[in-house]
Amino acid sequence: MIRTQFCCTLLLAGLALTSMVAYTQEQRERTIEEIKTEAIHRAEVGQYPLIGLDPSDVKEAFEHIQTKDKDEWAAAFMHVADRYFNEARSLEKTDPAKANADYIRAWHLYSFGRWPIPASPGKQRSYEKAIEAFLDHAKFYDPPLEVVHIPFEGKEIIGYLRLPRDRKGPVPLVIAVNGLDSRKEDLTESFGAILPFGIGFLAVDGPGTGQAPIKVSENSDRMLSKVIDYAQSRPEIDKNRIAMHGVSWGAYWATKMDIVEHSRLRGASAQSPPIDEFFQKDFLMNSLLGNREYLFDQVPALMNILDGVHTLDEMAEYLPKMSLVHQGLLGKPMAPMLVIAGVRDTQVPIADEYLLLNKGDVPKEAWINPQGGHLGRQVGVWPDPRIFKEVIIPWLVKTLQAAK
Repeated sequence: MIRTQFCCTLLLAGLALTSMVAYTQEQRERTIEEIKTEAIHRAEVGQYPLIGLDPSDVKEAFEHIQTKDKDEWAAAFMHVADRYFNEARSLEKTDPAKANADYIRAWHLYSFGRWPIPASPGKQRSYEKAIEAFLDHAKFYDPPLEVVHIPFEGKEIIGYLRLPRDRKGPVPLVIAVNGLDSRKEDLTESFGAILPFGIGFLAVDGPGTGQAPIKVSENSDRMLSKVIDYAQSRPEIDKNRIAMHGVSWGAYWATKMDIVEHSRLRGASAQSPPIDEFFQKDFLMNSLLGNREYLFDQVPALMNILDGVHTLDEMAEYLPKMSLVHQGLLGKPMAPMLVIAGVRDTQVPIADEYLLLNKGDVPKEAWINPQGGHLGRQVGVWPDPRIFKEVIIPWLVKTLQAAK
């Protein structure tokens, strides 16, 4: 399925960039030289989207990139990644630890080669290689990873399931949903940290991203309801102790599911969920276009996940329909929630999180970083891994282990 998507993606990205020029010269995207400088810096300090990438590998790839051509970008990162991937294949039997480390290194490089979206044949190939390298790395997991295929409207939802090894009866489960440009592979790597607590997880690509079978629309939550159906059908999983976690756009889905599936979820943790203001035209035009917290091409990436949207004007008209206020959901009964955010977030307005906290029928918990940006992250103080380990995991463990 993923091979057939890049043509439409390329067209949408091109239309988005053409349309943007007519609207603003003030909020311009970074030049390729600015992207290089910023990306290397982010690799050096462990900042998204270069967490886990070696700065020397990034510098090497950039030596072969002179323009913003997408295939040139992908080829450069694949060239570096291929070296580690091939070495890993040769070392699997003689030095499995080194092979695993090489697969991880290759996966990160391939993944950045398709970032933020696979909007060209080269970026699509880099994405395919990222999945291949990740699954080779996942062969070293203990307990093992199971790739699940959930039938859905003539297609399938692909997910990664891991369950604790020494389980005595059905276990709690977290359904994890990625953001705009992250993928289920990233969540799978992170959520291994919850297994020692006797809790499993199922990571899936959210609508419009990765290998998801549908794009974003007002009723795309039906895809995630199907994931809950599947989880509850597995005898190894406690169907009464399922929670959801979402990152950014995935947090939108976690929030919506916390409402529409409140009777089937024990709770949801949502990291910077868009709620209402995010979806308005003013925010699109004044905050998302040329956003510098995002490395580059946020609006084309966002346009790509929306169903039937091809221009910036169409996007501005479409997005308000996704507002949970517009959909009449905010204020309805909910399952418990943890809301994580940064006051200085330029990608999702903090007003959305305050609005969410004020609605519903049950108390919510919040972790709001006054100095934090998107997802609450703060370079050198509250990096993504620390928030995950010290804030998200403890809340999910508490929520899923508590008696109902």
